[in-house]
Amino acid sequence: MAARTRRFRAPGRVNLIGAHVDYHEGPVVAMAIDHEVVVTMRPRDDRRVVVRSDATAGTVVVASDGSDDPAGVAPAWGRLVGGAVRALVESDRPPSGADLRVVSTLTIGGGLSSSAAFEVAVVLALAATAGHELSGLALALAAQRAEHLGSGVPCGIQDQMAAVVGGTFLLDCRTLAVESLPLPDDLAVVVVDSGVSRTLDASPWATRRAETFAAAEALGLRVLRDARPDEVARSPRARHVVDEMARVRAYAAALRAADRAALGTLMLRSHAGSRDDMESSIAELDTLVDCLMEAGAIGARLTGGGFGGCCVALAPTDRADRVARDAAATYAARTGRRARPMVVGPAPGAGELVG
Repeated sequence: MAARTRRFRAPGRVNLIGAHVDYHEGPVVAMAIDHEVVVTMRPRDDRRVVVRSDATAGTVVVASDGSDDPAGVAPAWGRLVGGAVRALVESDRPPSGADLRVVSTLTIGGGLSSSAAFEVAVVLALAATAGHELSGLALALAAQRAEHLGSGVPCGIQDQMAAVVGGTFLLDCRTLAVESLPLPDDLAVVVVDSGVSRTLDASPWATRRAETFAAAEALGLRVLRDARPDEVARSPRARHVVDEMARVRAYAAALRAADRAALGTLMLRSHAGSRDDMESSIAELDTLVDCLMEAGAIGARLTGGGFGGCCVALAPTDRADRVARDAAATYAARTGRRARPMVVGPAPGAGELVG
């Protein structure tokens, strides 16, 4: 009997608010979006994991027992595969070979968590080959571990949880409690890719993270979630983290109350904090925020870790497409960079595709 082919999907996410707070165990508001990674899996009988991607050149081959060092896998994008294999072996998954084919509608380096979606979909597929199927928190943690092992980036849990949970939600990155939140029907989420690609391991992201933890240590704290505003008033990096946590809580309250004015104001303040205190914005992202507001958005900010990628905005549903197109056109005229505009909707969490 021929081996059964199965397909697994995981969505990307847009971080509506909450920049550089998840690794300090703070709250974030995110939305899983209707752009995704799909992995087609077919079991092998030789204990090798072989992966090909429609978006990236090269074939990845790693041992299914996790013996290959993830950091040494070539081509480089396969390091996350190596990380996923080893993370599953650490969770007692029996070594089983698989052929994986990856298709993605997420822009790599765009700040929409293409890596986390890839990790979650690959972990789902590899776990299924061994009858070691994962769901919920265990799936998110295995995918996060794959990132740590494969890229060396000590990311928080936000992106993997978004891919697993789906929808629009408030995530407490300390307790991992999730609250679904309503997005007003008359508002849509607009995302515009700045055309400046970045990867966290090749950007100043790790430096910013280290600076915030140094500030926490100076206060005798493990993470900045436990810091008071007055304690961080003279430390821009720490001040951003603490202020951003307060903005996230206010944003969640504004969503519950459908307070559109507050939503817009909080997004703009969040971007200002990223620009001025965290210094994780760049000129292109600042320009794109301006273009989105001029085009009719009610609020806009960078999304993801900064230093490139996308901006996110809220716009009236009946004008969202026009806001996205007009902002992209104005941005291109001002910067000479091609922008990719889109209106995104919420997506369900990761799982197997049937039929």
